[in-house]
Amino acid sequence: MGKVVKIGLIPAAGAGVRAYPATNYVPKVMLEIAGKPIILRNIEILRDDVGVTDIYVIVGYKGDAIRTFLGDGSRFGVRLSYIDCPDYRTGLACGVLLAREKIKEKFITILGDEIYINSNHGMMRDFGKDDFAAVCGVMRTDDLSLIAKNYSVRLSEDRITELEEKPTHIENNILGCGTYIFTPEIFGAIERTKPSKRTGRVEFTDAINTLAKEGGVVYPFFLEGIYQNINSVEDCNYANYLYRSTFFDTFKTSVVIPAYNEEESIAYVIRDFVDHVDEVFVVDNSSKDNTRQVALKAGARVETVKLKGYGDTIRYGLDNAKGDILIVTEADNSFKAKDLGKLLEYMKDSDMVMGTRTTRQMIEQGANMRGLLRLGNLFVAKLVEVLWWAQEPRFTDVGCTYRAIWRDAYLKIKDNLRGIGPEFSPEMMIEILRARKRVIEVPISYYKRLTGVSKHSESYLKISKTALRMLRMIFEKRFNL
Repeated sequence: MGKVVKIGLIPAAGAGVRAYPATNYVPKVMLEIAGKPIILRNIEILRDDVGVTDIYVIVGYKGDAIRTFLGDGSRFGVRLSYIDCPDYRTGLACGVLLAREKIKEKFITILGDEIYINSNHGMMRDFGKDDFAAVCGVMRTDDLSLIAKNYSVRLSEDRITELEEKPTHIENNILGCGTYIFTPEIFGAIERTKPSKRTGRVEFTDAINTLAKEGGVVYPFFLEGIYQNINSVEDCNYANYLYRSTFFDTFKTSVVIPAYNEEESIAYVIRDFVDHVDEVFVVDNSSKDNTRQVALKAGARVETVKLKGYGDTIRYGLDNAKGDILIVTEADNSFKAKDLGKLLEYMKDSDMVMGTRTTRQMIEQGANMRGLLRLGNLFVAKLVEVLWWAQEPRFTDVGCTYRAIWRDAYLKIKDNLRGIGPEFSPEMMIEILRARKRVIEVPISYYKRLTGVSKHSESYLKISKTALRMLRMIFEKRFNL
């Protein structure tokens, strides 16, 4: 790009009001896309694609959270410096103006709240013109509503002659994005730009428009790939879906099966799942029968351990499974691989997917889900809903083992998991809510066990004991007892 750009700037000071309630806890740029904060993904674009490692970050709202996570940048292979924006409500343009005393040469800017997937930012290294005041990243789109939410550009030959923030009249299909190359001329343009009549503050797009109108050369750079501007929680959810869907075939899947004396059924379960996942991992909690030998012969990876109970066994499996997506099922053949596709499809759109066994049409005759047991699961699930209402969960079953969770989400909650028995199931649900992750529940079929009886619900006495353990854990978690 003529003289190589060596400096990066990431504005990350905004409060992200439209992304409430998520931004009540973290700044918007720290919202995660597939387990990684947005701002880190954009730092990686500057580092890996554009070759920029000296980066300024403008911080304001909850800036300490950004500083704490990123530090000096050394663990991410960059050198970070911070510019404080005391009044982050003044807007993006005034925030960028604060960099004037720090930056005296060309610099590349990526807004801290935008997501790019499979983009061609690397080609900006080869931007062959050197006579510009600004270069704006743009993208062709069929969705004109995206332009209405961002900004539009008017082109004359190979130059941008006019930019408009959140236009009401859209002339073309060119979407303005938040990637730019600037010379220091942008700082003077911000000072010369009048506040917007719509917002009452100087808009960044208007400042670039000032450059263009005053005769400064503003070029477009046509970006490719997938782009998402993160304004709301739903935008964040959609960006997660886009990222996970794009790379879904590259993620590895592990099925974790906790087992204790399950030699009569374990082979059926393994053979049902083994061709649909990358790994079947059986955690044999020191069975007294031939569970280990049968599981190995059926094609599973098996580890024999000595643990305290059911919850401990599941946790060990999740800790030691190799997949990016971790799926838990039972060794008694009460769940089938035919429902695996449902869980995996919804994993594109959430951090954890729970199965529910309370849909009557999907309960096999003879399965251990009698009316009172089903209603009890439903009641306790609704209790969890009420107690964590702010996270807007929807649960109808607290005892269903069949579930899937992204490894990165599990790693964020694992240290808070204490349950060693059946209370581990609702505890996972609660901790994913407390971590402000997205969980979706889907109906799955529930079958009669091949052999034996449930260790936690074979009688009303055991059902009562299980319920009391769950309720105690739920109230302890909710009220920090």
